[in-house]
Amino acid sequence: MRVLITNDDGIDAPGIHALALAARRHGADVVVAAPAKESSGASAAISAVEQDGRVMVEQRELPGLEGVPAYAVTGSPSFIAILGARRAFGEPPEIVLSGVNRGANAGHAVLHSGTVGAALTAAEVGCRAIAVSLDVLTMGAADPTSGGAAVAELMVDEASRHWETAAGLAIGLLDQLTRLPAETVLNLNVPDVPSDTLPGIRRARLARFGQVQMTVAELGRGYVRMALAASEGNDPDTDVVLLGQGYATLTPVRAVSEATDIEVAL
Repeated sequence: MRVLITNDDGIDAPGIHALALAARRHGADVVVAAPAKESSGASAAISAVEQDGRVMVEQRELPGLEGVPAYAVTGSPSFIAILGARRAFGEPPEIVLSGVNRGANAGHAVLHSGTVGAALTAAEVGCRAIAVSLDVLTMGAADPTSGGAAVAELMVDEASRHWETAAGLAIGLLDQLTRLPAETVLNLNVPDVPSDTLPGIRRARLARFGQVQMTVAELGRGYVRMALAASEGNDPDTDVVLLGQGYATLTPVRAVSEATDIEVAL
């Protein structure tokens, strides 16, 4: 099983290392390719920083992942998913794992997530994919550019977070994923707790709103200042509500498709 692992937090983020380690232990043929710098909120943007028309790729050796090819790319997560499918990092992947993201990607706010965008783009180029995120909601540190994810509090030691809980759940879905229809995307959100304290994983609908909503805090002369507020009014069986109750949540999602049920007059 050939697996490409990417993210939107950048190649040095601890979540991607945990996911790559878990995939290698599972026996997958792993390659890591991720943005050289953080690309949160990139959605499915196809963007790259070029030098003389070339996208720069730097080979890395990640701690604890000796022998696993790893590349820092000056491009967005979705761009990297396309590069992987086009053999830029060797044989094309059957599966793309995107994450583990720093912050949940839940509700319709997944539209803005670079983590989910990479998974959806992977589906468009023929791969099955999982977007996996760790719920580290800290309202005081939330960022309007985070793509729907409330980001981690900077004072928290990132190494102390339970990346392995999210990585383990994602890897546990791989065998099932291979039996699902081609181009399937699963969106997985996991609380930041030890795996033995997790009450379970629940199928969830996308909430109408993400964990946070963007609001206009100030209108000035020539500028607008934004702020984030906690979301309210989501239904009980949605990902945001179930995450708040301590469950991991799983939601199958699709890439862009035609709305065949809508008729328009021509």
